Amino acid sequence: MMRIGIEINGVLRDTISKFTQVYEKHKIEESEFDGKTFELDLSGNTEAIPTPEQIEYKILSDVTSLDLLNHFSFPSKEDLYSFMYEEHPMEIFGHSPSVEMSTMNDLNGFYYEMRDNHDISIVSDEIGKSKPASLFFLSKFGCLIEKVKFYSESTIDSMWNEIDVLLTANPNLLLNCPKDKKVIKFETEYNKQVDSELSITTLKELKNKLEEIL
Repeated sequence: MMRIGIEINGVLRDTISKFTQVYEKHKIEESEFDGKTFELDLSGNTEAIPTPEQIEYKILSDVTSLDLLNHFSFPSKEDLYSFMYEEHPMEIFGHSPSVEMSTMNDLNGFYYEMRDNHDISIVSDEIGKSKPASLFFLSKFGCLIEKVKFYSESTIDSMWNEIDVLLTANPNLLLNCPKDKKVIKFETEYNKQVDSELSITTLKELKNKLEEIL
C-alpha cells in the first residue's frame, strides 16, 4: 500500500489568484484615500496632500515564486502574515476557486478508484485561522477524502513521516524532498524553475503518473 499526500495550495486551490483579488480590494482600492489629508481652497475644490511615509500598495510583478513580498508591496513580512492569517483568512483560503473546474470531481474519482489499495490524504501548510478556512474550502467543494493533515515549518517532518508520495506545487517541498520519498510536481507559474522527474499539469494525470512509480 502506498501512502499518497495531495497538497491543497496550487493543486486543489488557486490560492494565488484569490490572494491577488483580495489584495487589490483591501490594499490597493481601499488605500487610495486612507491616510490622506485634503486641502480646501477658496473655490471649494479639494486636493489631497500626499503623505510621503505612507506605503504605496501595488502589485510589483507576476507571481513567479511563493515569496509574495517580491510580488506585492507590504511594509514588512509581519504585515503580509497579518493580512493573510488574521485579517482575511476566510476570504483568501476559504473562498478561493479550485485550480480547475473539475478539480474536486477528479480528486473524488481518483479517491474512489484508489482507496482500497492506497492510503490517500490531504496535506497543507496552514497557520492559525487558515486551518478552519481550508476545511471550509474542502467542504464547500465536496472533498470526500477523510484524512487531512495540517503542518507548519516546525511540524513538516510529521507530514513526511505519514506519506510516501507527495503531489505538490510548492517549490520548497519539491527541492527538499527526503531521499526516501517521492514528489510529483503539479506545474504552476511559480514552480517552472524547479526541475522534477515526475510532473503533471492536471489532476486527471495523477493515476498514470503513480503507475510509473509503481
